[in-house]
Amino acid sequence: MKYPVFKDLIIFENEDYIVVNKPPFLATLEDRTPNTTNLLKIARQYNPNLQACHRLDKDTSGCLIFAKNPEAYRNVAIQFEHREVYKVYHAVVWGIHKFEDQLVNKAILPSAKGVAKLTPQGKSAETFFTTLENYNRHTLVECLPVTGRLHQIRVHLASLKAPIVGDELYGGENLYLSSLKRGYNLKKLTEEQPLIKRFALHSHTIGFRLMDGEPVKIEAPYPKDFAVLVKQLRAQ
Repeated sequence: MKYPVFKDLIIFENEDYIVVNKPPFLATLEDRTPNTTNLLKIARQYNPNLQACHRLDKDTSGCLIFAKNPEAYRNVAIQFEHREVYKVYHAVVWGIHKFEDQLVNKAILPSAKGVAKLTPQGKSAETFFTTLENYNRHTLVECLPVTGRLHQIRVHLASLKAPIVGDELYGGENLYLSSLKRGYNLKKLTEEQPLIKRFALHSHTIGFRLMDGEPVKIEAPYPKDFAVLVKQLRAQ
């Protein structure tokens, strides 16, 4: 994998914070895969003091906050703790759904294998869902998580029978161009690749208060794979 240039990922910067548009397929912090890099390592080549204020799943793209000093880190950590950080994700899901501020309030328990399941024995988890666009067999959904549990949006959408495209762990099948385009011909002896090679989840907006109390809201444009997926669905 060709690693990105950190400077090219920056969508907001001041004396205390950097917000980047995290690319997919890159872990935020160290993971269990040997000999791989992560976003924090790349960030610290740009500024050795940077600290990730939260994390996104490896396959999830979008807004991620880094703090440049301990006070800035603490400021955002307290906001996360008090659920004051505004987070909006976009997901492409299977099925046609008409969500209007639909609340899913189902507790989540992570297993030792890193898989989340819904059970009353878990920790409380809340997410609001709103439909942004409907397509032939899919929906673009806005997701507002109130809490921050493991795989929360993915599990909650699956519970609404709206699994995320490409999220095979939670029942979301891959999507192929041949299923959208009539008469689509694949070159001989080549295997068709999915339209998006990860689950279709993007951290679109993040809002928090700066050190002086001023609120900011930052939006991350869709990465290429997500943008292509939405474009193909709109063209149906």
